[in-house]
Amino acid sequence: MMTKAGFVAVVGRPNAGKSTLLNHVVGEKLAMVSKKAQATRKRMNIIVMHDDTQIIFVDTPGIHEKERLLNKFMMNEALKAMGDADLIVFLAPITDKLTEYEKFLKMTETRGTKHIVLLTKMDHVKQGDILKKLGEYQKYQERFEAIIPFSVNKKVGKAQLLNEISKHLPDSPFLYDTEILTTDNIRDIYKELIRESIFENLSDEIPYESDVTIEKIDETDTLDTVYATIVVEKETQKGMIVGQKGEGIKRVGKFARQQMEIFSGKRIFLDLHVSVKKGWSKNKDGLEEFGYIV
Repeated sequence: MMTKAGFVAVVGRPNAGKSTLLNHVVGEKLAMVSKKAQATRKRMNIIVMHDDTQIIFVDTPGIHEKERLLNKFMMNEALKAMGDADLIVFLAPITDKLTEYEKFLKMTETRGTKHIVLLTKMDHVKQGDILKKLGEYQKYQERFEAIIPFSVNKKVGKAQLLNEISKHLPDSPFLYDTEILTTDNIRDIYKELIRESIFENLSDEIPYESDVTIEKIDETDTLDTVYATIVVEKETQKGMIVGQKGEGIKRVGKFARQQMEIFSGKRIFLDLHVSVKKGWSKNKDGLEEFGYIV
């Protein structure tokens, strides 16, 4: 049987709904989701089997422009994903003006990679608004392969998206085992789930100036014991995470552990600590220690 396989970069501005889309399509909680922008820092491969096609979605950081070194790394991750992809899916929240899409077209005009436009965040708009937005995009109809309204909550657009993607991927043997959902290892996924808990439970600058290291994982069939450290840039941030009588870190640890148990199907014992590494996100050596090669 002839099969297809290929890489599909999922891109858009910060908070366009990329990770939510991918978790919905794969049917598992794999990609980090947060209401705060710029939560995703690295590319992540999420594998979906659709009929005779293996689709390797690449979750990417939001397309944005900031001068900080970490933000430059994130932007480079998005650009690399687009450069390596067989197809791009551009997420366009329906309430956005076309300026974000026009920026995307300028970024990709020399690459020649085909793309699909996915209209997201449609839950609170009327049918007339959807039709109006589709009309606005028609002036660029020769640039995209398809434009698809999509809603996770209303379960609209998933089959159409997967069918459309399959049309544009190359004939190929499957590139990965058909049983796996991601090429990320358990250590990376646990790290992202702890980072997500930081975003969910702490405000202000802490989520953006923190990262997580997984020191060790002891695995059995029913229990994973995970030793992890949250790294921040200032002593004051450490105090805010720990909280009064340790309430802050307990809250972060509890949420993270619950998400890790849902993912692994095992009980989780999470041994979580906080340390300070001054200015880690603002210098090249500090970033490289966490795997962010600028």
